[in-house]
Amino acid sequence: MDIGDDSSFSKLFVHHQQGFIRFADSYVRNRAVAEDFVIDAWLYFWENRHKLPEDTNVPAYVLTIVKNKCLSYLRHLQIQEQVISQIHSNIRWEMQMRITRLEDCEPYQVFTREIQELVAKAISRLSEQTQTVFRLSRVQQLSGKEIAEKLGISIKTVEFHVTKATKTLRKELKDYW
Repeated sequence: MDIGDDSSFSKLFVHHQQGFIRFADSYVRNRAVAEDFVIDAWLYFWENRHKLPEDTNVPAYVLTIVKNKCLSYLRHLQIQEQVISQIHSNIRWEMQMRITRLEDCEPYQVFTREIQELVAKAISRLSEQTQTVFRLSRVQQLSGKEIAEKLGISIKTVEFHVTKATKTLRKELKDYW
């Protein structure tokens, strides 16, 4: 057969077209894609027919092109599925991490830390004398008399500083009372 002959090409095309489409469709499972591959293969053959040897088995040549297109398509789908699977795996892992973190979350600890930070900031803004008196009173739990003796100030001065510190803290922590 003369591979450059329009009449011979038409006969081969008509004779093998549907069989090649069924072949491709049996692998790619998409009739439209299979038809595109077969048409592309015939077109590739036709455009390159002058480069081929005279004794080329045209149906085998075209079917090889269809086979290679199907392989490329399926490999592409396989990679796509692997990527999608990896994305889903990452999403599942991230979701599990969020669930675990939420299960481990203790709201009272969040507020305790927040309150401790607010208290520390509020105390740091007090005068040095008020800070000292407040810490001796609340942290070391000394009495007013003990604080007065230790610092060499009057009990009224101790009461003034404790009152000043507690007012400041009440104001800073008003949303938590």
